[in-house]
Amino acid sequence: MTHNTPLSPRRLHHLAGGPRRVLTAGQLRAHGVTAAQITEQCRSGGPWQQLLPGVVLLRPGPPTGEERLRAVLLYAGWERTPGGVPAQPGRETGASPVPAMITGVAALTLHGFAAAPPLPSLARIDVLVPRTRRVRSAGCARIVRAAGLPEAKLVAGIPVAPVARALADAVAEQADADVVRALLTEAVREGHCEPAAVVEELIRARLLSRPHVIDAVESLVAEGRALAEERLYRMVRDHALPDPLWNVDLRLPGGPHLGGVDAYWPDHAVAVDLDTGAHRQRDDELWPERARRREHLEHLGITVVQLSPRQLRDAPEQQAAVVRTALMAAHDREPAAPVVVLPR
Repeated sequence: MTHNTPLSPRRLHHLAGGPRRVLTAGQLRAHGVTAAQITEQCRSGGPWQQLLPGVVLLRPGPPTGEERLRAVLLYAGWERTPGGVPAQPGRETGASPVPAMITGVAALTLHGFAAAPPLPSLARIDVLVPRTRRVRSAGCARIVRAAGLPEAKLVAGIPVAPVARALADAVAEQADADVVRALLTEAVREGHCEPAAVVEELIRARLLSRPHVIDAVESLVAEGRALAEERLYRMVRDHALPDPLWNVDLRLPGGPHLGGVDAYWPDHAVAVDLDTGAHRQRDDELWPERARRREHLEHLGITVVQLSPRQLRDAPEQQAAVVRTALMAAHDREPAAPVVVLPR
């Protein structure tokens, strides 16, 4: 039998019992199902149903959360071969190998966010596609366009936007300040992503002009700093580094304020400065100021070790070695200028 030969009712039943119950009209035609048969099977009270334009669920009854996700992806152009292997156009050209991915609140639910609602309760599912894709929002599918797609994360076989991008798309559609704050705070507190990545995506989406988003970002930055400080404390303790003075301000005797540092070893003139990164995105003028401050401290003979939250999370042993090396090298350096150390 060729693909142009209509299938018998028995074979249609067998197709509906396969592992993939959500298929496009094009995929059904590749199985030999004619357009007339699709229309007949999707009639009112029939055994199939059209979930979205050109996307068919091969059974009656309400679709599951996974079936809705697959329907949205297929509608947006996430084709699958008859064998069930995701098609990956663009791999040879360096384009994103996934032509569509779930984003927004649905993606956060898939990433395991407690503050995100369950999939069955979502009236609409956001799907991220290239800006050039000719497809419009329809039914439960809301199309979100981007000039370039990020690298998708596979969650139970579903391509999902990274947390930071999914957060930005969710916040763009959310006017409730409490919900926005809960989502951003959970992203950092539960280790889903770093604050700097979230702020960067919010800026890219031009969302920092909204007052309730700005308030939520302040909470996000505070949460991220507290988490980074805890990682720094743990690194010093677990790797048996000498106890520093924590969170202090440095001043020249009778002179100007030199700035605050997160940890300082006065006998070694070594300081640790946590670079949470969020300041860079919130105010471009602050970053050159931080660089000038570091240069000033090092000009006075104080070694400044800059650590990021990601470094402390992913490679604490390596960062402890960096600090230990700086402490040991203090004996080979010229004595640092005297500074006054004050609690911050």
